[in-house]
Amino acid sequence: MKKILFAFLMILGMAQLNAQTPATDITKVLKFTNDNYDMGNIAYGKPIEFNVDIENISAVAITLDNVMVGCGCTTPKYTQGTSIAPGAHAIVTLGFNGSAVGNFSKSATLFFSGNLTKAISFHGIGVQ
Repeated sequence: MKKILFAFLMILGMAQLNAQTPATDITKVLKFTNDNYDMGNIAYGKPIEFNVDIENISAVAITLDNVMVGCGCTTPKYTQGTSIAPGAHAIVTLGFNGSAVGNFSKSATLFFSGNLTKAISFHGIGVQ
């Protein structure tokens, strides 16, 4: 009985180890420009946009599945389901409505195929 229990526990342990595949490091497959963007001083209430450039540096196509923003003051512009071929670029435009006076910091999360995610942040100072 002890041998059967031991064998069962060994099989269960090996199954757990197989289920824990290491996460892919997104910086090994995608290169980002403006992923921590400084907007500098912006006029209060004046909308502003910037582009995040995404380059596929891997050997396989990667799909941009979704962009989620941190608040309603930020708007993303992108094409959902965009396939980024090896060596190709894609652009995500993030807009901010300028509804801040003083320092602000905002974020967005990009979701890609293969369970890859990338946090994008931007900050600046709203002035009147």
